[in-house]
This record gives sequence, C-alpha cells and structure tokens, in this order.
Amino acid sequence: MDSYGPVTGDAAPVELQKWPERRVPVAGVDLLVRDVPDAAPDLPPALFVHGLGGSSLNWTALGLMLNDTIRGIAPDLPGFGRTPLSGVPGIAEQADVLIQLLEREYDQPAHVFGNSMGGASSVALAAQRPDLVASLTLVSPALPHPRVSASALWFAALATPRLGPVVLERTQRLPFDQRFQASLAMVFGDPRSLAPEVRAAYEEELHRRDTDPWGRQATVEAARSILRSSLARPRRSLWADAARVECPVLLIYGGKDRLVDARIRTKAQRSFPNARLLYLPQSGHVAQMEHPDQVARAFRQLIA
Repeated sequence: MDSYGPVTGDAAPVELQKWPERRVPVAGVDLLVRDVPDAAPDLPPALFVHGLGGSSLNWTALGLMLNDTIRGIAPDLPGFGRTPLSGVPGIAEQADVLIQLLEREYDQPAHVFGNSMGGASSVALAAQRPDLVASLTLVSPALPHPRVSASALWFAALATPRLGPVVLERTQRLPFDQRFQASLAMVFGDPRSLAPEVRAAYEEELHRRDTDPWGRQATVEAARSILRSSLARPRRSLWADAARVECPVLLIYGGKDRLVDARIRTKAQRSFPNARLLYLPQSGHVAQMEHPDQVARAFRQLIA
C-alpha cells in the first residue's frame, strides 16, 4: 500500500535513509529503480516488489538491514510510485515486467521479496521462471482467500466497471486528514508506533500521490486483476502456481492485517512445497516496514 519518502543523512531513521535511484527501460517504460546502498557487488542478488498503491520505498528499512547479505534492487512498478502507467498493471503483467528486469540486471537467480499484490506477482514469476528465483519471501501475499472480508468487498467495488472510478473519486473528495488516518489504520498494525518523522514523510508521500495523473486508472485496473485472480479456476489459480514453486519460501503474516486475513497462512504453508512461516501478531499489512528486524532475521535463517 502507501509508502513514504526517504531523507538523507546517517542520523535519519533507517526507514527514511535514501537509496540511490536510476531509470531502467523495461517493457516500454522507464522504471524507477532503487539500489540497496553499500552492498558488496559479489553478494547474491535480490529483488524487492511492492504492493498495490505502494512503491520501492516500502523496502527501505529491510534492504538496509540486509545489505551485508544481499545486493538488491527495488522498482516502482508501472503506474505506482514514480513510474508512469504503461499497459495493464495486473498480476500477470507485473510478473512479465519483473522477468524482464531480472534478465536485464542479473546473471544468476535472485532472492525475491514481495508484499501484497507484489507477493502475488512474485509467485507468478517463480512459477513461470524458476530459473530466475533463488528464494521467495512473501509478506502478506494477495493469494485468493475463500472468506469474504471488508477489503474483498472494497476490491470488488473498485473492480466493477463504472463503479470503481466513482468510488475513488468520492474517496478523493474526503478531507485529506481523514484519508491519511484511514490509510495508516488500513496498512499498519499500530500507527501510533510510527516515529514522528516517519509519519510526516508518509503524509508527504500521500500528498504527492494525489498529483499522479495515472493513479486512479492504475488502482482500478490492479484491483480488477486481484479480483480476477480470486475467481480463476483451480488449475489456473495462484494456488496452482504456488504448488509449482520449488525454491525455499518464507511466508510472513501479521495478526493485525486488515487487508489479508492471516488465517490463510496454514493453507499457504501447505500449498508451497518448501515453505516456512513467520507469524507476527502485532504486525499489519507491511511487516517489512513495521518489524523489519524480525523479517531480516527470518530471511537469514531461510537462506542459511
């Protein structure tokens, strides 16, 4: 979901320390890509994939904590962050973008991290091109869930023709502070735990996103893709993709996640042939932002 902006200086909280950024031509668009700073060039490669409405900034803290173990990149996928919309921002299309990015950037399999919709796209990537993926770390992945939740109804509304743009337009009319508080409550397990400067940077980034001309279209089309994935036939579903993933998988779920029901974690662990589970009772939808130290520790154990 939403992300916040970085600042420079070693005194800044780790969540806000800046990564170098560059533009990479992939799939007909110049992706904004950020590189984990101060990582040795001989370390294993990694790829960090954000979720719907998020950006590469969602991985700032975790990437810095792991820069002695991996050399990673984090893209803003088309239609999100600072990359313009190009094509359809669906799960399959994102997987295609990630395949092209990995082929361009690395000559060996990468450790892939995915959050929310980015987790779903990472599963599709690993099932389609296992030769590109050394391991999968999935934080609240958007895998089809049999339970009907408030978030599922919201996605259904966004995915409905004509209704989706109306929902977003009416949401945009709400006072900014109301939308900001709702965003925090939806994404984080305990928004009160955010440092003041992190909270301020998060608010600034939400203001910036309001100016993106492609924002509504990208959100609506991404929501439609998530809804379609939940309605797919079993043999063509993300669960079928999960069963084909042979690399080590780390599944991370938060007990206070309001977007992905953590009760799906048992099915998820059984669906991947080689998976381990980290359950964080106090985390929300973005455990890599709320509890990056625990996520980093679990990843190191995964690849040890």
